Amino acid sequence: MSPRLPFFRLSALVFGFAFLYIPILSLIVYSFNKSRLVTVWGGFSTEWYVRLFSNEQILNAVWLSLKIAAVNATGAVILGTLAGLALTRMGGFRGRTLLSGMTTAPLVMPDVITGLSLLLLFVAMEQLLGWPQGRGVTTITIAHMTLTLAYVTVIVQSRLSTLDDSLEEAAMDLGARPATIFFVITLPIIAPALLAGWLLAFTISLDDLVIASFVSGPGSSTLPMVIFSKVRLGVSPDINALATIMVALVTLGVVIAGILMARREARRQRDIQMAAG
Repeated sequence: MSPRLPFFRLSALVFGFAFLYIPILSLIVYSFNKSRLVTVWGGFSTEWYVRLFSNEQILNAVWLSLKIAAVNATGAVILGTLAGLALTRMGGFRGRTLLSGMTTAPLVMPDVITGLSLLLLFVAMEQLLGWPQGRGVTTITIAHMTLTLAYVTVIVQSRLSTLDDSLEEAAMDLGARPATIFFVITLPIIAPALLAGWLLAFTISLDDLVIASFVSGPGSSTLPMVIFSKVRLGVSPDINALATIMVALVTLGVVIAGILMARREARRQRDIQMAAG
């Protein structure tokens, strides 16, 4: 092995991590800045965290975004799982190509087009059916669900395509009903994929700015919309404090999800080995 190769790999690794995480680290450091100027260090202080928790506009936006993201992720997992099951288990039924294309189209559709089309749809539905009345939490949740169920469908479909059918066939031979097979065998096996899809849908909804801007109304500003409106007038240190808290929560959630998924996968592999033995 060439002696320069490890140095090259180490340099590439350091450069890659620095490129990705130095902006985040600088944001975290300046969230403890005493100065009102976000790029001028004036000493250590937690003043902006105290001010953040007394800012009702930001707190209301955080609570609204969390509610929308949770409802959206749950709905996207249900619809995405049904779509994934239909595409994987129902064979070549009529309309399969159309369903596959419609469920994956939001993956490649620009957010501006998706947001504009949903806005026109909601306006037309309000004129024809009287629902939804105006734009708000309901329209944002539906719009996010339209986008994120595509990601969940791809994840669930990928997991189901690699599922060992012999377990379900053995259960059927023993007289188990299809619903029992799904809830006792299939659902626990694909649970890590469902969890991954839920987390991805939750994160996408929490991060979305473009689509929410099209389908939101008065009194329904999400957190990204509030942050963007504040940044346009100049970055304030309390935004750094909010971003630091979000980074900490996301990191904690990713670590916990990773540990749970690793333990579940280890248990599944152990059960498979015991069944084979």
